[in-house]
Amino acid sequence: MTERITIAGLAIDRRLHDFVEAGILSGIGLGADAFWGGFAEILRELRPRNAALLAGCDELQVELDAWRRAHPGRSEPQDEQAEPQVVVPVGDAGAWSHDPFAAEVSEDVLFGRGAVDMKGGIAAWIAAVSEVLAAGEPKGSLSFLITGDEEGVATDGTVRVVEALAAEGEVIDHCIVGEPSSAAELGDMVKIGRRGSINAWFTVEGKQGHVAYPHRAANPVGPMIALLGPLQARVLDEGYEGFQPSNLEVTTVDVGNPATNLIPARATARVNIRFNPAHTGADLAAWFAAEAQAAGEGFAGTVSVDSQISGEAFLTREGPFTALVSEAVQAATGRTPDLSTTGGTSDARFIRALCPVVELGLVGATMHAVDERVSTAEVRALAQVYRTLIERYFEAV
Repeated sequence: MTERITIAGLAIDRRLHDFVEAGILSGIGLGADAFWGGFAEILRELRPRNAALLAGCDELQVELDAWRRAHPGRSEPQDEQAEPQVVVPVGDAGAWSHDPFAAEVSEDVLFGRGAVDMKGGIAAWIAAVSEVLAAGEPKGSLSFLITGDEEGVATDGTVRVVEALAAEGEVIDHCIVGEPSSAAELGDMVKIGRRGSINAWFTVEGKQGHVAYPHRAANPVGPMIALLGPLQARVLDEGYEGFQPSNLEVTTVDVGNPATNLIPARATARVNIRFNPAHTGADLAAWFAAEAQAAGEGFAGTVSVDSQISGEAFLTREGPFTALVSEAVQAATGRTPDLSTTGGTSDARFIRALCPVVELGLVGATMHAVDERVSTAEVRALAQVYRTLIERYFEAV
């Protein structure tokens, strides 16, 4: 259960509260009451506008659902293109050579946030589908799944659409996710699996006191050190078929104590594990809980953990579908792709619950970077890859 603190009429997650007050306000000289009060006022001012936008979204969804019922497509196999959409922060906008949201083309290179990850993939798929439809009706259905929330906690984007499709009994035979999967050249890599991801927030609550009188306090730092040691020492595995070994990384350790003579009241830490199919998120969460309990034994305070599973590991095993994708890439580019499971997570981890899924897209060298960019020739080449794939897919049914 997430711990929340009530301030100015807001129910604030304890971790956000501690981060703001210890990590931000202490450095800018703004009082906590003034900050939370002003923040609450901003939310109150925006609430009516937000409600109106949400109502508009509901109305749009009704119209989309009505359109889908009126245009169910053909009964033959359905191939889907999934494109989770995000707005990754631009960082220092002044460091960009072009406006990051202007989609400017300079010397046949498209600049802008999302050019590679992954609006360029959408453009290529739209172009490919347009050409296929212009040549005649395919022997099946083609769908677009374009959502948001992919770079965040991933709770209200693709995962919700997948739940809705499953509830409605929608059948999708295969899916291509337009992640920038290529490493150095277009088509040199196709992702057929991804590792899972789990984050865990550890909190040790002690008792604040003077360093000269430790018997009057309960220092949370010792249990935190005792907790993190075994977590880092454990070898999770030696790898899994097609996957690199799972790895645990400590991503932050915080006490928020600027004083030299003060034993702090609280210590927090966060870890992340990228895991292969040798593990499940539930098993790793149980391990975290057991280690937290062990670290708290004999301590005059509490040790707790809050785990969040971002996604399970998955693998689309090599077979007719992956062979068809590889052959289409080779026919369009002359390259035989490496079928890989490297990298982070993607929304393919949700789509795999519906159908076999692979990731095929542009070269990802500049994704999330300043001056994210892709040559227009590469986007056109990806469109040709997609068109070849679509044509061969429906020829095979």
